[in-house]
Amino acid sequence: MRAKLLMSAALVALSTAGMARSASATTIGVTMDKFDDNFLTSVRNAIEAEAKAKGATVQAEDANDDTSKQISQIQNFIAQKVDAIIVNAVDTSATPKMTQLAVAAKIPLVYVNRKPEDKTLPAGVSFVGSNEKVSGVLEAEELVKCMKVKGNLVIMQGQLSNNAALDRTADVEEVVAKNPDIKIVQKQTAEWDRNKAIDLMNNWITGGDKINGVAANNDEMAIGAILALKQAGVDPKTMCIGGIDATADGLAEVANGNMYVTVFQNSKGQGKGAVDTALALIKGEKVPSFVDVPFEKVTKDNYKNYAQ
Repeated sequence: MRAKLLMSAALVALSTAGMARSASATTIGVTMDKFDDNFLTSVRNAIEAEAKAKGATVQAEDANDDTSKQISQIQNFIAQKVDAIIVNAVDTSATPKMTQLAVAAKIPLVYVNRKPEDKTLPAGVSFVGSNEKVSGVLEAEELVKCMKVKGNLVIMQGQLSNNAALDRTADVEEVVAKNPDIKIVQKQTAEWDRNKAIDLMNNWITGGDKINGVAANNDEMAIGAILALKQAGVDPKTMCIGGIDATADGLAEVANGNMYVTVFQNSKGQGKGAVDTALALIKGEKVPSFVDVPFEKVTKDNYKNYAQ
C-alpha cells in the first residue's frame, strides 16, 4: 500500500510538472522603447494579457530609449532561445540589424507599433501597427477646419529617428500645402514627451510668433502644449490643438474642449495582434508582412466611443 501511494504521488508530481512546463512552453521576448510612455504601456499590457490568455509566457524588457540596450536585449533573447521576439523599436533605422539577428537565429520576429525601415521583411518577420500615412492626414484635416482654413500652425514632432514622427509630420505638411492661407511657422521635436513639449511651447510663446494651431505627433506633446498655454495665461480653447493616440489623458482633453482632435491608435489591438502574429509564426503559419490596425478620427462628437 505504501509503495502504491508513493507511486501515485510521484505520478501526480510528474503530471503537475508536465502541465507547468506545457503552460509556459511558449516564451516570447518583448523589448519596448520605454515603459514610462502611456501609449506604449497600453500596448505592453495588451501583449501580456493576450499572451496569458493563449498560455504563453512573456519576458518584457525596457530599452529605456537606448538602441544599443535594445539590441543587447534581442541578443539575450536569442541566447535564451525564446520562441519569438516582439520589438517596439527605439530607433527604426536600427531595425535591419535586429531583423538580421532574428533571421540568423531562426526565431520569429514581430515589430509592433513602429514600422521597421527594412525595405522588405523576410519570411518569419512581420509588422503589426497602423498606417502612418493616415494618422497625420486625419489630424490635419480637422485642424484646418478648426482654423477656418487660415492662420499660423506649429508642429510638435516625435523623435526624428522614428518613422512615425517623420510620416505624421509629412502628412500634416501635405494637407497644409493644399491650404495656402495656413502657414507652418515652427516645426521642432519634443521627442514624444509631455515635459519637453511644455518647454518647447513656452519657447514658441515667448518667441513672438502668433500661433493659431498646434499639430502634435502624439497626445502627450499636445497635452504639454495645453499646459504651457495655461501657464502663460492663454486659454487652450482659443487655439486649435491636435494629437494622435487617443490616450485616456488625450480623450479627457478632447472632452473638456482643450484638444480639438486626436486620432485613435488601437494600442490593445496592436498588442493583441503582435502576440497572435508571433504565435502564428511559431506554428509556421503564413502571415502578412504588415498586419494593419486602422486609425480612427476622434473629436468631441464621438470621443465617448473610445473611453476605456
